[in-house]
Amino acid sequence: ALVGENGAGKSTLMKVLSGVLPKGTYSGEILFEGLPYQIKTLKQSEEKGVGIIHQEFALTPNLSIAENIFLGKEISKFGIIDWDQTKIEAAKLLKRVGLEEDVNVLVRNIGVGKMQLVEIAKALSKDVKLLILDEPTAALNEKESDKLMNLLLSLKQNGITAILISHKLNEIMKVAERVTILRDGKSIETLDMKKDLVDEDRIVKGMVGREITDLYPLRNAKIKETLFEIRNWTVYHPHQNNRKICDDINLEVKAGEVVGIAGLMGAGRTELAMSVFGHSYGKNISGEVYVNGKQIDTRRVDSVIKSGVAYVSEDRKGLGLILDSTIKNNITLSNLKRVSRLEVIDMNREIATTNVVVDNFKIKCTNVHQKVFNLSGGNQQKVVLAKWIFCESEVYILDEPTRGIDVGAKHEVYKLINQLVENGKAVLFISSELPEILGLCDRIYVMSNGKIRGELLKAEASQEKIMKLII
Repeated sequence: ALVGENGAGKSTLMKVLSGVLPKGTYSGEILFEGLPYQIKTLKQSEEKGVGIIHQEFALTPNLSIAENIFLGKEISKFGIIDWDQTKIEAAKLLKRVGLEEDVNVLVRNIGVGKMQLVEIAKALSKDVKLLILDEPTAALNEKESDKLMNLLLSLKQNGITAILISHKLNEIMKVAERVTILRDGKSIETLDMKKDLVDEDRIVKGMVGREITDLYPLRNAKIKETLFEIRNWTVYHPHQNNRKICDDINLEVKAGEVVGIAGLMGAGRTELAMSVFGHSYGKNISGEVYVNGKQIDTRRVDSVIKSGVAYVSEDRKGLGLILDSTIKNNITLSNLKRVSRLEVIDMNREIATTNVVVDNFKIKCTNVHQKVFNLSGGNQQKVVLAKWIFCESEVYILDEPTRGIDVGAKHEVYKLINQLVENGKAVLFISSELPEILGLCDRIYVMSNGKIRGELLKAEASQEKIMKLII
């Protein structure tokens, strides 16, 4: 395993090993199977048996799952693609990674979690000797993550070596034999999981250079009246007319309260959030949404924002950011009035304001003019959060807000959420990590197959009770 805070250099090192950063862009020596490893392209690394699953997806959305898995390595007879055999082999790989999905479905029509499993199936379709996984379970719930960790152990038994980059320390404790810790681009230490006395706290201290106590900090929020309410909310699938994705959803969030939504992949949590936020998902949407007791117009994103609702998407790359724009522009875009005078942007105020935001969120960057695509995944996520906090909303719908963020940054996000609710805001928190849901939320709704299956107070909630409601 390779661990470290966001920006420590983990993903950059993996890009070197996979050939994304070619020989000549770095100094030093790499040995593979005892021989010098000098590659200039991704194809060369694959030919040597090195496969990489990136934190950001490398799939073609308008091709099917089967086409994506074998893209560049098509199964053919006499120079013609054998589609029947392609689909059979693709189905075998999906079964191997635990994904129940039709191989003919276009990738654009499946969720982020399923895309990650397709990425893993794609890597396994090649004859890999070394499999590099960069945050492979960031978009998966605990059940799916556990399946993947068991898959890694199975691959190990078949002679495949893996390098796992993960912020989920419980996964590392389960599968890793050695853990190398990076900090600020340097190798701090390598721990032997069998010989050394290693626990999660020991790894965290090496990552951040200090001990973190109380991962889920206590808060002093006073829960008041209902601030946000969804009534009788029903959403149909955008491509399957008779399929309900959200079925008569009713929930409320009070001022000063963090309310969680727990559920497995495909439960309808993200679809609920997106449909409320300007009908960004689904069709034939019915139901009502209230902020401060007043019904709001949910048909347009801008009207929802003006009503005081912010939405942090789970897909930061596709929906949360303008990657080719600067940190400054991304942060201020949702609330330009705050940095404007007489409808004209005050550039000096914009720079000064975003400098303060970058400092508060501890975003690692050269300056606020840096392009967002040059940031690490975790720092990109911080920019997404900063953008919506800058918007000064009343209700925050946070969909997997700590995905791809290290444990130190997670702690900062949790403190930020506490500040929001202590200031009387309402937070609807969606997460696939049950410890996170249990540690942070005052109340928990459990979703399964598009329906609310139950509601639990913090004092009575447990992983066992949540899983019983889900299943």
